[in-house]
Amino acid sequence: MEAQPKAKPTHLLGLFDVSVLMVSFVLGMGIFRTPVNVAAAIDSPLIYFLSWVAGGVVAFCGALTYAEIGSRLPVTGGYYKVFSYAYHPSIAFGINCVIIISNAATLGAVALVGGEYITGVLFPHSDPATLLKYQTTIALVSIVLFYGINLLGLKMSARAQNVLTIIKVALVLALISPLFFETGTKVDLFAGSAHSQNFLAYLKAFGIGLVAVSFTYGGYQQTINFGEEIKHPRKTLPRAIFIGIAIILVLYLLINYAYVKVIGYEALGHSTNIAAIMASKVFGPAAEKILSVLLFLSVLAYVNVLLMSNPRVMAAMSDDKILPAAFNKRNPKTDVLTTSVSVFAAVSALIVFWAKEFDTILSFTILLDCFGMSLSAAAIFILRKRTRHLDDTGIYKIKWYPLLPLIFIAAYTFVGISIIITERKTGLTALGVLAAFLLIYFLFAGKKQQKT
Repeated sequence: MEAQPKAKPTHLLGLFDVSVLMVSFVLGMGIFRTPVNVAAAIDSPLIYFLSWVAGGVVAFCGALTYAEIGSRLPVTGGYYKVFSYAYHPSIAFGINCVIIISNAATLGAVALVGGEYITGVLFPHSDPATLLKYQTTIALVSIVLFYGINLLGLKMSARAQNVLTIIKVALVLALISPLFFETGTKVDLFAGSAHSQNFLAYLKAFGIGLVAVSFTYGGYQQTINFGEEIKHPRKTLPRAIFIGIAIILVLYLLINYAYVKVIGYEALGHSTNIAAIMASKVFGPAAEKILSVLLFLSVLAYVNVLLMSNPRVMAAMSDDKILPAAFNKRNPKTDVLTTSVSVFAAVSALIVFWAKEFDTILSFTILLDCFGMSLSAAAIFILRKRTRHLDDTGIYKIKWYPLLPLIFIAAYTFVGISIIITERKTGLTALGVLAAFLLIYFLFAGKKQQKT
């Protein structure tokens, strides 16, 4: 297989278009929950903010790496084609299935975030154990609800995405607003036990914090899909990625500064529904309930988008004879990928039922992502050698190669090791999932592909 440049599309994306896409890809629901995990892991506000800066740098390196991969291998099929071309079909099958499981876990995690916020409104005086049951139930009901809607064939993805974007922007502005009021206390960056911990203790805490930060910055890998649809990619793409990631980094730093200022750093690591707490302190108790409902609606929209998109990846794998043909069959009346939607929804619900808590799913999905991110980024070294004939055809090439891919791979390796060390059960589960898919390939999928 030799990668060939495909014909340029008529409508190319400009600097503004790609910059907005980058913001849209990255700005998600994590910022309304993961700062709690980061603050709980790191007792120094200075290290806390540095972890968010580090996350932005890693995201920038990753986005540029994936942009070149997409330019060198502009094929339909995304990750599967990259892994299959650079490594082996078994690795492609295993990692792609792991990514689907990771996306299902992300859906479950986001549904639990929505459950956390809405239970605070519906059941404000319940004890923690009862609240956890309610949150899990609401998350499961959300998945089942939108699974049913997708089975009906309603094309809600575009509308849901618009609603999600509007709500997210409004919520981000609301979270930053305390910076313009005399609300909260002065932020002391050097508070905490900065002089009582050794370097290894801080490194361990930094690694744990990066787990949540990585989840919050996720989405930049989508640059793999549009590297060939940009005007003057060599100039436009790095600038757009820099602008997009810079906007996200500034927004995240401002939001986190507002969290620390209003809630207090020590309290932040032990709080839930932090966005609602801020709204209550700044605008009054009524604002807390309104913001919680908006966040829940935003979560529902995101659940719907994931249920719409991921089954199509499973259908593409079926088209390549990697998954059974049933995953590519559509309902003749509704045009719905019934099997793929059903399996993806079932896996999402099972992960919620298994984990029950956001923190467990967070570690699980990020560790799965570490496998996929590190290996897919490493494919750039293989692609550079195999596609030298494309170097002078106008494709995008990373300027600081191989430094940026190495930074990205090292960061995700560090995060993965941190999870395995601190949460062995979750780490073993994730490794078991990957091993199981590799075994399935050699027992079933690989044989089917050889016959075709």
